[in-house]
Amino acid sequence: MRVSFQDLLAAGKPIVADGGMGTMLFNAGLPHGHPPELWTVERPDVVRGIHAAYIQAGAQIILTNTFGGTRFRLGFHGLEGQVAQLNYEAARLARAEADAAPGPVAVGGSIGPTGVILEPLGDLAVEDAVSAFEEQARALAAGGVDIFWIETMADLQEVRAAVTGCRRVSADLPVVATMTFDTKGRTMMGVSPAQAAQALSELGLAAMGANCGNGPAEIEAVIEAMHDVRSAPVLIAKSNAGMPHMQGDATVYDATPKDMADYAQRVLERGARIVGSCCGSTPDHIRAIRSVLQEATS
Repeated sequence: MRVSFQDLLAAGKPIVADGGMGTMLFNAGLPHGHPPELWTVERPDVVRGIHAAYIQAGAQIILTNTFGGTRFRLGFHGLEGQVAQLNYEAARLARAEADAAPGPVAVGGSIGPTGVILEPLGDLAVEDAVSAFEEQARALAAGGVDIFWIETMADLQEVRAAVTGCRRVSADLPVVATMTFDTKGRTMMGVSPAQAAQALSELGLAAMGANCGNGPAEIEAVIEAMHDVRSAPVLIAKSNAGMPHMQGDATVYDATPKDMADYAQRVLERGARIVGSCCGSTPDHIRAIRSVLQEATS
């Protein structure tokens, strides 16, 4: 059932977001080094099945399989000419599952970092970054997303570039942004949660917060710090399912669904309104998060 992001917010209740897409693709057999975005056209049945599983688990927001969907990130695999196709088709797959859901589900167009450092520290010109984000956002909008969902950012300048690119495409679709604070409580570029909250609040976002990182405890602290800076924002928490560690050649996340339910309770208490999970998570983790969020509104 289609619903706007604004209507989800207007209901005044906590909102369940989905879990990791990459984790589920790897579980389905995606080879390491193979771009996940390519499975949108190679294995659409798998991608749609992941969306459906998260919706069945209770997700009210699902994110498209487009985290690496800019021309720069796709270019690492020689796919820079397929930006429009891969983003459009990914949005259509998610849209189809959301529309078929028995309850209200919104589609977020996932927009991750370019993978290239912006000037003056790096070589990527800001306008080139804006153009790449605009190209991605245009295809996502054409495919039917309800929200532009900028995620896993480390650089505030790149967030601003992404927001600008999205707004060039549509002044009406809401934009949200989450950053990852995986370097001693700061982003890789040295941004603190308080700095992020202040800067993001100036961009007119529909929501902001944190995702990925080093597990629930880290994001719990981030949400608390962001809430202290700005007492009434819509805050998003999408933690990894525990702290990642290696087992042989595989990255393993060991948080159980019960662990993620406890995390959901704690981030709600610290001011989060939208709660989901990120790397390492599965529909079982989202089901546990949903149970907590439902209890909070009963």
